[in-house]
Amino acid sequence: MGSSLSNLTENGSGNGVPGLGDIPESCVACVFLYLTPPEICNLARLNRAFRGAASSDAVWESKLPSNYHDLLYLLSNSQVYQALSKKDVFSLLSRPLPFDDGHKVAWVDRVTGRVCVSISAKAMAITGIEDRRYWTWVPTEESRFNVMAYLQQIWWFEVEGTVKFPFPPDIYTLSFRIHLGRFSKRLGRRVSYFDQTHGWDIKPVHFELTTSDGQQASSESLLDDTGNDDPYGNHKRGTWIEYKVGEFIVGESDPPTEVKFSMKQIDCTHSKGGLCVDSVLIIPSELKGRRKKLAF
Repeated sequence: MGSSLSNLTENGSGNGVPGLGDIPESCVACVFLYLTPPEICNLARLNRAFRGAASSDAVWESKLPSNYHDLLYLLSNSQVYQALSKKDVFSLLSRPLPFDDGHKVAWVDRVTGRVCVSISAKAMAITGIEDRRYWTWVPTEESRFNVMAYLQQIWWFEVEGTVKFPFPPDIYTLSFRIHLGRFSKRLGRRVSYFDQTHGWDIKPVHFELTTSDGQQASSESLLDDTGNDDPYGNHKRGTWIEYKVGEFIVGESDPPTEVKFSMKQIDCTHSKGGLCVDSVLIIPSELKGRRKKLAF
C-alpha cells in the first residue's frame, strides 16, 4: 500500500504506471487556478511538480484582489513589497494591515482572497465619549483593536463613523459589533455583568449607512429583545453580536469608496446603558453568510 502511494505521488516506477510526478507543472498550475489557497498549500506537499506549481505567480495572482497594489500602499516602504513573489504578497495581505493611525485595518480573506475592513470604535464620533460619567475605554483581548467603548448610562445615544477605502468590486455587508453588558475574567472564567444594562428593550436602535455614490441602507433592532428569550435567558446578553446595517455595491476600486455609518437611539424619554461598542465590520456579503459571529 505504501509503495503504491509513493508511486502515485512521484514519477512512474519504471513498470509503465504513471504517477502524479509525471504531470507537467504547467498542467498542475492550471488545476490550481480553480482551488482555494489552503487547498493549494496542502497539495504542494505531494511532489516537486506540485510544489513548483504552488509557487507560480500566475496561480497566486489569480487569488489576489484585482487592486492588491492599493493594499500594498497601506504598508510603510511599500516599494519593497512590490518585488515579492505573488505567493508572498498573498501571505502578507492576509494579515491585518492597519491604516488611519491604526484605528482601521484591512486584510485579504485566506480562503477567497476577498477584501475585508474593520473600523475601531476609536475611529468613530461617539456622543459624550469625553465624559467618564457616560463612557469609558476598556482594554480587552476580545477586540481586534484591544480596546472597546463601554457605555455606563446616557440619554442621547449616537455613534457615527466614516471610512474611505479602495474596495475592489464586490457586494459588501456593513455590521456593528456590539455586546450587551460588561465582562471580565474571574478565576480563569469569563463572567458577564448586567447591573447597568437597561433601556435597550424600549425603543429600537436605528442603523444607517450611505456611500459616496449615493447608495443608502438602514435597519432597526431592539438590542435587548426580552420577547425573544431562549429557555436559558436572553440570548442577546453576554455575547458579541454583529448587527447588520445593510449592503452596498462597489463597481470600481478607483476612485475609492467613502462609506458613512451610524447607530442612534436619541429618544430622550428614557436613559440606556450597559453596552460595549467594539467596531464596524465591512466584508463581502457571501462571506457574511458563512459565519454567524466574528471571534475578534
